[in-house]
Amino acid sequence: MASEKHVPLSPIAEFPPEEMVERVTDFASDLRRRRTVRDFDQRPVDKRIVEQAIWAAGSAPSGANHQPWHFAVIEDKAKRKALREAAESEERAFYSGKAGNEWLDALKPLGTDAHKPFLEHAPVIIAVFAQKRGGVSTSEQKKNYYINESVGIACGMMLTAFHRAGLVTLTHTPNPMRFLNEVCDRPADEKAYMLIIAGHPAKGATVPEHALIKKSLDDISSWI
Repeated sequence: MASEKHVPLSPIAEFPPEEMVERVTDFASDLRRRRTVRDFDQRPVDKRIVEQAIWAAGSAPSGANHQPWHFAVIEDKAKRKALREAAESEERAFYSGKAGNEWLDALKPLGTDAHKPFLEHAPVIIAVFAQKRGGVSTSEQKKNYYINESVGIACGMMLTAFHRAGLVTLTHTPNPMRFLNEVCDRPADEKAYMLIIAGHPAKGATVPEHALIKKSLDDISSWI
């Protein structure tokens, strides 16, 4: 069988070993300053920043390179209102006992509740959808592979891009999220995966002290 066509790898910058360590250390230190924020300033965010964050997410690796994601930027005020109402309805059920005591106890240190004003007022709201079928062209309807893994990596890259731009972010996953398909006019066979909210932090914004607790390198890694 003839092999598929390959092209040369684009030039990759190479650095002396010590500079490599310095660069990755600086990058890791910067990312460790990333915080999840729930209080957003209503200052607008330049559309170019949002576009580049989506472009960064779209460069993520994916199963068979099918890129099984769609990012819906919600700007319309009526859609934002509908989004908040639907999400808060699900969240009220969640916090009223649907989640179970163990889950609710785990959330207590974060101080979260069913009230989600950021879904209406944050400058950037992006609904992320995972696609069951697709391909390297939007006209294709092939089976997609490693969908959750691929979309999860893309979301992480988007969060990193917003952080690098000097913005704060929040990931929100009301459960179930089927209402997002209607709000965003997306096909029924796409699965709402996550909401990513971004913007400048509100003046006086705080984060839970509990969220500052991070496991040590020894706790999260092993060398075997």
